[in-house]
Amino acid sequence: QVRLVESGGGSVQSGGSLRLSCAASGYTYSRYSMGWFRQAPGKKREGVAAIDSDGSTSYADSVKGRFTISQDNAKNTLYLQMNSLEPEDTAMYYCAVEGGIISRLLRLLVSQYSDWGQGTQVTVSS
Repeated sequence: QVRLVESGGGSVQSGGSLRLSCAASGYTYSRYSMGWFRQAPGKKREGVAAIDSDGSTSYADSVKGRFTISQDNAKNTLYLQMNSLEPEDTAMYYCAVEGGIISRLLRLLVSQYSDWGQGTQVTVSS
């Protein structure tokens, strides 16, 4: 059974930084796609960044140049480095994983992922 556990969220001021982690276990995919998503109150969940087992990355336009997704295969951990945070980044952040390589056009879509973590809250104050 796939298990994803996010950590690293918190409260920061505008311009600050946070690094989110997602510890993954229980999956045996040799090829996979993993992503970070976020959901603000009253809004739909949206894709933020994604990476596949080949190391190919994708970012939402709203976070390009500010967020960096990475993975440590030895630790089975996914990261999201978030810099220059803005109040608009306030949301619950979730990681997700799907077996196989999701095409670049689709990998930020919620519907493409089967397994999800419980989320970690990020709050950015102005």
